[in-house]
Amino acid sequence: SAQRITPRGAGELELAFRQLKDKLAGEGLFDADRKKPLPPFPRGIGIITSPTGAAVRDIGRTLRRRWGVSKVYLFGALVQGPGAAEQIANAIATLDDAAEKLGLDVLIVGRGGGSLEDLWAFNEEPVVRAIANARTPIISAVGHEVDITLADFAADLRAATPTAAAELAVPDKADLLRR
Repeated sequence: SAQRITPRGAGELELAFRQLKDKLAGEGLFDADRKKPLPPFPRGIGIITSPTGAAVRDIGRTLRRRWGVSKVYLFGALVQGPGAAEQIANAIATLDDAAEKLGLDVLIVGRGGGSLEDLWAFNEEPVVRAIANARTPIISAVGHEVDITLADFAADLRAATPTAAAELAVPDKADLLRR
């Protein structure tokens, strides 16, 4: 007869996700009153993602099409695998510290879709704490609509996709001109 059941693989990750979510929620990191509003006309936008992934191309294309006047800074980081969480957390802290000097009004943090394991860096405590501690408003843009990470709970706004994050970050100049 079975003495103990130990989760493996995805089950182990799901358990770790729930435990860390409960811990950080208990500390108030996901509270609604911590959420900062996004500026309507951002001067500058910092993007933290892989410099070679599809996400950065989608975000850049959308920002240029919709607004085109904000300065955009890319801070390349590993988005999966060993060391990714530390790189993402460091990138958030670095851009947040330089936000005043660079004129950054919003940060987009994320990557394209993948498995639970692929997206795991965005469930790690250093990333979640860096998002929660940032003074600059942050949009999380991790994966696709069905993907939920702890970074999404800590961010000021969650976008369903990287493209949607760019749409949330800036107004649509064509729409403004029509008005």
